[in-house]
Amino acid sequence: MTTNIQYVKMDTSDSLSEYTSKKLDSISRKYDWIIRTDVFFKTENDPTDKGHICEMEVSLPGPKIFATSNEKNFEMAVKETINDIEVQLKKRKAKFTNQNISS
Repeated sequence: MTTNIQYVKMDTSDSLSEYTSKKLDSISRKYDWIIRTDVFFKTENDPTDKGHICEMEVSLPGPKIFATSNEKNFEMAVKETINDIEVQLKKRKAKFTNQNISS
């Protein structure tokens, strides 16, 4: 799996990139049919004390999967976004296995 991390209108962070890559590696071991993941980090002025946005787009066979979250810090945003992606991957995997069984 290829991982592409981009920081939109903000400074890059090696520690955040490393944290994100480590989290994505664990998912890529479970779901070996993931082709590529694009990660975007953004900041936004948010009166609710949030404003750290993480967006992920996962390329795999079939339609791409997308998730985003807005949290108090980027680590929480990464964790929440990956949880959303994993839920979608489980659904996709179930769909794959059901198609293979009925074939």
